[in-house]
Amino acid sequence: MDTRVKIGLFLKKKKRATSTEIARHFGFTRQYASKLLRIMTNSNVIIKFGSTRSAFYTLPECIDTMGPSAIHRRFNNKGIKEHEVFDNMIAAFPAFRTAPENVRSIVHYAFSEMLNNAIEHSRSKNIEIKMESDSDVVRFVVNDFGIGAFRNVMQKRNLKSELEAMQDILKGKVTTDPKAHTGEGIFFTSKAADRFVLESFDHRIIVDNVVNDIFFQEEKRINRGTRVTFMIARNSTRHLNKIFENFQSEPGSYSFDKTEIHVRLFTLGAVYVSRSQARRILVGLEKFKKIILDFDQVPNIGQAFADEVFRVFQSRHAEIFIEPMNMNETVRFMIARVERPSSA
Repeated sequence: MDTRVKIGLFLKKKKRATSTEIARHFGFTRQYASKLLRIMTNSNVIIKFGSTRSAFYTLPECIDTMGPSAIHRRFNNKGIKEHEVFDNMIAAFPAFRTAPENVRSIVHYAFSEMLNNAIEHSRSKNIEIKMESDSDVVRFVVNDFGIGAFRNVMQKRNLKSELEAMQDILKGKVTTDPKAHTGEGIFFTSKAADRFVLESFDHRIIVDNVVNDIFFQEEKRINRGTRVTFMIARNSTRHLNKIFENFQSEPGSYSFDKTEIHVRLFTLGAVYVSRSQARRILVGLEKFKKIILDFDQVPNIGQAFADEVFRVFQSRHAEIFIEPMNMNETVRFMIARVERPSSA
């Protein structure tokens, strides 16, 4: 029987083993065992975890039956690097390796972006991270104890409330440090997840891409700092490059120049959508070439709202294309009434 087949049978029985254990079992030198294991790893017959003396080997089908289903770490926020933290977490978390490449790529991107936000913006002395997986879902949590994402945006952008900060964050390209960051991390991370939750003190954003909806919530329970929860199905068909492409005004432009605004989130508690609400929505949107305005669940808008968006703003920014969608007949009428004179 081929030696590599014997090693495979040994790992099937033992679940995992180091090169030293394999060499001792078969009577190999450690150098010869390492050579065989390297060949088997390169051909994807077995999988290697860790490095140097702590490394061990297993079969792909054994991964889900071994290792922890959840890992929790706490770091001092001084000199830590997000890619090193991610690599260390994954090395101790074999279940991640069985997820398809598109899911691994999304989790890597989202984890890195959210941890980097905590490192550079939170002013928190410590950061807690949790990663967990089961047969259906991969999930991670990044929790800091700092200033709070919504309060930080509110202060840096001179906004009136955490609600306004939440609204602006979901536009994209919003950052408290424009010289160092583009403000894309939270936006794209929220689009890549099945479910994305951003909590800070007593406010919460939930982006649920399974039901295709966004929720703002206010909680009595206070979560000091900021906590991000990211969840994606292990069999998700999402691809990171496709998510980026969805927010390009022209295919292949590689630019984040298209955004989508849920008008409902700017009209909470309002019956009639006014000019002042239109101005709130339009703040910062001059950075984009295409703006999708989603009027789902918006029963009515005022003529002043329609005029501010589709005449005043559009005349100032003729190069920007504004596309309304999910309009009822009342909203459609008000927009057409404003647009008609300009097209005459």
